[in-house]
Amino acid sequence: MTKELAKGYEPHDVEKRWYTEWETKGYFRAAATSDKKPYSIVIPPPNVTGALHMGHALNNTLQDILCRWKRMQGYNVLWMPGTDHAGIATQNVVERQLTAEGKDRHDLGREAFIERVWKWKAESGGQIIGQLKRLGASCDWERERFTMDEGLSKAVRTVFVKLYEDGLIYRDNRLINWCPRCHTALSDIEVEHEDHKGHLWHIRYPVVGEPGRFVVVATTRPETMLGDTAVAVHPEDDRYSDLVGKKVLLPLLNREIPVVADDYVDREFGTGVVKITPAHDFNDFEVGQRHGLDKINVLDESGIINAAGHQYEGMDRFAARSRIVVELEEAGLMGKIADHPMSVGGCYRCKTVVEPYLSLQWYVKVAPLAERALDAVKTGKTRILPKQWENTYYDWMENIRDWCISRQIWWGHRIPAWFCDHCDNVTVSMDTPTKCSTCGSDELRQETDVLDTWFSSALWPFSTMGWPEQTAELKTFYPTACLVTGFDILFFWVARMMMMGLHFMDKVPFTDVYIHALVRDAQGHKMSKSKGNVIDPLTVIDQYGTDAFRFTLAAFAAQGRDIKLAEERIAGYRNFCNKVWNAARFTMMNLEGFNPDGINFDSLELSQGDKWILHRLNETARTVDETLTGYRYNESAMALYQFTWSEFCDWYLELSKQDIYNGTPERKRATQYVLWYTLENLLRLLHPFMPFITEEIWQALPGTVGAPLAAPDGRAEQALPLQTIMLATYPEYREDLSFPQDSADMERIMAVIGGIRNIRGEMEVPPSKQIAVILSCDSETSRRLMKHNENAIINLARVSDLAIGYRIEKPEDASIQVAGDVQIYVPLKGLVDVAAEEERLLKEISKIDKEIEMFSKKLESPAFVDRAPAEIVAKERQKLSDVNGKKVMLEESLDKIRKLK
Repeated sequence: MTKELAKGYEPHDVEKRWYTEWETKGYFRAAATSDKKPYSIVIPPPNVTGALHMGHALNNTLQDILCRWKRMQGYNVLWMPGTDHAGIATQNVVERQLTAEGKDRHDLGREAFIERVWKWKAESGGQIIGQLKRLGASCDWERERFTMDEGLSKAVRTVFVKLYEDGLIYRDNRLINWCPRCHTALSDIEVEHEDHKGHLWHIRYPVVGEPGRFVVVATTRPETMLGDTAVAVHPEDDRYSDLVGKKVLLPLLNREIPVVADDYVDREFGTGVVKITPAHDFNDFEVGQRHGLDKINVLDESGIINAAGHQYEGMDRFAARSRIVVELEEAGLMGKIADHPMSVGGCYRCKTVVEPYLSLQWYVKVAPLAERALDAVKTGKTRILPKQWENTYYDWMENIRDWCISRQIWWGHRIPAWFCDHCDNVTVSMDTPTKCSTCGSDELRQETDVLDTWFSSALWPFSTMGWPEQTAELKTFYPTACLVTGFDILFFWVARMMMMGLHFMDKVPFTDVYIHALVRDAQGHKMSKSKGNVIDPLTVIDQYGTDAFRFTLAAFAAQGRDIKLAEERIAGYRNFCNKVWNAARFTMMNLEGFNPDGINFDSLELSQGDKWILHRLNETARTVDETLTGYRYNESAMALYQFTWSEFCDWYLELSKQDIYNGTPERKRATQYVLWYTLENLLRLLHPFMPFITEEIWQALPGTVGAPLAAPDGRAEQALPLQTIMLATYPEYREDLSFPQDSADMERIMAVIGGIRNIRGEMEVPPSKQIAVILSCDSETSRRLMKHNENAIINLARVSDLAIGYRIEKPEDASIQVAGDVQIYVPLKGLVDVAAEEERLLKEISKIDKEIEMFSKKLESPAFVDRAPAEIVAKERQKLSDVNGKKVMLEESLDKIRKLK
């Protein structure tokens, strides 16, 4: 007996019920060893402090589509989940708690503070995992990892020790990004740049030995002049060629510094002379290296001027800037001060302005590692999609700098290095050493720094599978099939995983890297709390349901194009969910007493409509397979949307009614089977995109749960009884379901029906009113085709009298449409009140004229066109174009009506 679906689809109870069922029954779990072909993805681990945002939602929806699709294709799918310990972010969360208690981490001490962080994680961390489950993520949650769990910590230590022993890890005093508030080094991705209105100060540096001669240097940071050790000019700049090799006097400190020539200098910027401060600017550091310049650090760890700043010692860096500017002006050494827009880097956690800072840090020598990672992409071992991102990857890898891996915080993987206070030797070891490896002294102290969060993340594809142990998971699932991620971490994470995977596993970590775009607001602006344009995924899920949200993201996930997301679009795909639900309700209401088991497909009496929908279903399955294989999610989603709404619902369900209600027993049985088969296959095609609604409907269909699925030819498609659509076979293209001629013929019939409907619409004939139609065919083939399908034409076009013939003369008062070689005539006399219709059309045209005048005036106004945002102007132009098009259609209808007088 067919189960009955509720009148309307209510997603929330359905989602909770089915996700619990899937997880409880272990449907997400991968087998460590299996005869099935493996398919694996590692989740980009969200921060343990994180909450689900649009980037997460898009990223994990796309991953889940792949995993559900491959699982249904019969693969042994591992989607490895986990979270990142997020060193600075997590430490800041707990430090804020301590601040509220009137304490800081130093009051607790390192061990007690770390215990406090673990306690926070146990109580509050990882809320994002529950949020990912609400999104429908089918991860293997029993294998969930954390970048600081015992196994991953062992992997991290193993890698550090091995790289150190290979000479690929070293310590050096170099320039890094430094947060004066967090007191730690930062990676480039942890520095967030914002545009600010700054100044370009022009400072006069006296030339030594040439009284009255100055060189003018332009700078955006006057306080760093305290650390200047040279000024530089371009070697081909004739204005300053005589100065090279001479010295200038550093203003205020009166220190003599050399003039050097270097290609780095931009002759067009400022005066063409730049100050060189190797300890406080990354480019200057490189210039200093080339010319052997001193590196004078004038700041302490808190951004306060140190003793090297002489009379400014103890001042905050920005207070020192103000004082220096005043004193330069008083000394007559300040030239012009120009407004200058600039990008200022801030700490991604506390927003403090970051300083380039000279500090002793640990580094990975990456050039030897980068070579293989670069070659792997160039030779196709790993594909980056869209392909345009390969060039970005090449550019980064070919110009790579050594990686600063140390951080001056407490939460993280503590560096396994011990310093000997007796001989200053460094011992790096897997286990805590009891004595110095050089002199044997027991006076050892461990490095206080922890490793950059990205260090442990770089090992994620193999450490999560048990490395350095040689596990069954590692053997089965490494390398992974695909990584889905955002472009912003292509270098910081993807490239480093490539380097580490090749170095330690001798294989690339993934075959494909799919780079998805950004989710922006409806106007294309980046979402941010400050702008108030953030769309919360959880709010959207509550309002519209998970399936509508997921399908929206997939439908707009075109390669290389950012997603402009508006809630109206999600609401639109909620309507699509309702369309699927209502189609299922109609189908199941008409399957009473129907059992698909044992039906011999070859014995069914199929109509052209039946063959058409089976052919279109088959073609849709082929399109979805091709587009998902190419990561063209939007094309897959649109193919499914088009088939579901425009073909199955709009056409086949209507076509089926005549045989369901009035057909012979044989035709009714065939139509029921095609309805059932099409819906059942459609649910499977839709499942990776819309998992919840498809499971709910599929469970209610006859012949699904607990029974093998029958193919059209009667053979079993599924070997074992099924309990979930998740494990049903994903539909594939089948030669025996290809009916190209019947499909083409049916589309000619549909074109005729569409032509009749167009005439109805143009003449405003009510849907309830039946009309007479004449079909004049230019060929006997078309005449026979129309005659064979006349019932479909009569029923779907609401025709009372249908005449079909060969080259019939057009009646004088008829409206005409053309569909291929068929002329469609609809006699209008008596059908339309000519006078009333003429009056109505004239009123409509008058109304449209006013709208045209309004839009035209607006667009002719420079005040509007020049000042309004470009997207608003474009919308107004589109409105004008639309109303002009509408006027043309109304005038054509008016012309037809007047011919009836």
